[in-house]
Amino acid sequence: MVEVSTSILSIKEGEESKTILGLETSKTDYFHIDVMDGKFVKKDTYESMLQNASYIKRISNIPMDVHLMVEDVKEAIDDFVSIEPNIITFHYESCKSKNEVMEMIDRIKENNCKIGISVKPNTNIEEIYEFLPYVHMCLVMTVEPGKGGQTFITDMLEKINKLKQYIDENQIDIDIEVDGGINLVTAPKVKKAGANILVAGTAILNAVDYKIIIDELKE
Repeated sequence: MVEVSTSILSIKEGEESKTILGLETSKTDYFHIDVMDGKFVKKDTYESMLQNASYIKRISNIPMDVHLMVEDVKEAIDDFVSIEPNIITFHYESCKSKNEVMEMIDRIKENNCKIGISVKPNTNIEEIYEFLPYVHMCLVMTVEPGKGGQTFITDMLEKINKLKQYIDENQIDIDIEVDGGINLVTAPKVKKAGANILVAGTAILNAVDYKIIIDELKE
């Protein structure tokens, strides 16, 4: 079954409560928390996302899907475990060595949280194969991380398909999440390639009816 993780990156200021409750009623499966530090990517959403995630924790039971686009993964894990997310995903590219990747995996695990590992478009998917047995999800970026509303990079379909084939051949129990340019045109393609969790932001938040688009993304 395909799930939808709604990015709150473009929620309008002053409409947080209305939007969050509307998304909950519309049966989004997760709230996707895009955490950026202004270093790993140009945009800085660190404090605003910590504030928004804390607010979501108070008013909603929908699980949170935290995506760390930061240089200091350790510090960000320590900051965001306080909101009790369902999963914390960090970027493979943020780590300086394979040992550091495993250290971050262990750190998230120690905080009783599911673990995700993410790769940017230019990173070969084979680089993270060895870590897949230790994580719950692999997030494939289909745009360059850092801002919402970008155009889907079609070459990433081959990467998703390759990942799905490797997972199946090696019988690894793991989700494939895709983030970037997901809408009603691109969603069927990434699902066919093997993704089972779709991150969408502007496609949902700009819709007149959240439920209609969330239902269509899940189909």
